Amino acid sequence: MRWSLQGPLRIGLLGTRHCSSYVSRVRYLQHLKEDEGACRGALQAGSFLLFHKLAPLLQKAEAGGYRAVRLSAADVKGLLGKLGKDEHLLEESVLIGCLESQVAQFSLDVGRLEQGPLEQLSRGVFLELRKALFVLRGQDVPAVTRSQALLRWHQTHGYCSASGQPTERNQAGSQRTCQASGATYYPQMAPVVITLLSDGARCLLARQASFPRGMYSALAGFCDMGETVEETVRREVAEEVGLELQSLRFSGSQHWPFPHSSLMLACHATVSPENTQVSLSGAELEDARWFGAEEVQEALCRGGPPRRGEGGATTVWVPPPYAIANQLLQEWANGQLSS
Repeated sequence: MRWSLQGPLRIGLLGTRHCSSYVSRVRYLQHLKEDEGACRGALQAGSFLLFHKLAPLLQKAEAGGYRAVRLSAADVKGLLGKLGKDEHLLEESVLIGCLESQVAQFSLDVGRLEQGPLEQLSRGVFLELRKALFVLRGQDVPAVTRSQALLRWHQTHGYCSASGQPTERNQAGSQRTCQASGATYYPQMAPVVITLLSDGARCLLARQASFPRGMYSALAGFCDMGETVEETVRREVAEEVGLELQSLRFSGSQHWPFPHSSLMLACHATVSPENTQVSLSGAELEDARWFGAEEVQEALCRGGPPRRGEGGATTVWVPPPYAIANQLLQEWANGQLSS
């Protein structure tokens, strides 16, 4: 199988002009992760994203869609004060990044507070993340998905797997430690391959029963222990649709917060035009079928599920523009047009 770096991971993705700025921000973040006092100080001048039970706080944007609400420490303290809550709740925030001006970015889940008053005071709405990805401005998505993944990790990793005792987080939220066993835990992502299969003129899309009605996507599956990306792609395609790969090309990667934080490794793969008979195995996939370039373009232009009263039960739509499955489809469709 062929293997080459293309797309988002080409050399030069950081840009030499901004290298020194990038290095300074990374080292500042590392300092905050290692120095508890410095991180607490950065909290007082930081920028915050709020979540309520892992749903991000959004506001309607003037240009359409929604934007993530970014609050200062004073804004968050003001909200907490109006709700009669201690401002020390701010210290439960997790560090997620740094602006070019070296303003630290944090996220805080206020799920213990009442949702309605928070939305009213902030003039925003807490929107479940799967829905938010269809309306959120692209530049806000990475910070929101990173935040939600890290907040969820802390909510689900409160105990040590070796001793069973509670773990304690550092101020930045970049790790948890167990005093009883001495173990240190770091947030992790599960590697997942996502593959757009083509026979040259068509591409194969599939859906699971758990997908929203009408949504189709590229084939995806978790890497097994000890597998390479190439081996995982070949196995997943064979398992799920009963096809043998002819070639494989890497496209790019993406953090994806579902189901519990994944590293999506996106590939284009081909099969022989004489070997396109799909054979579903097991209960994982509900349907898988070939789509022509025109159908794919229509689904990409549709942009999401049809509104009530628009389209029928068979209307096909695809994941949102930010999702790397959408990017694979854009690349394939553009390739079909150019050829």
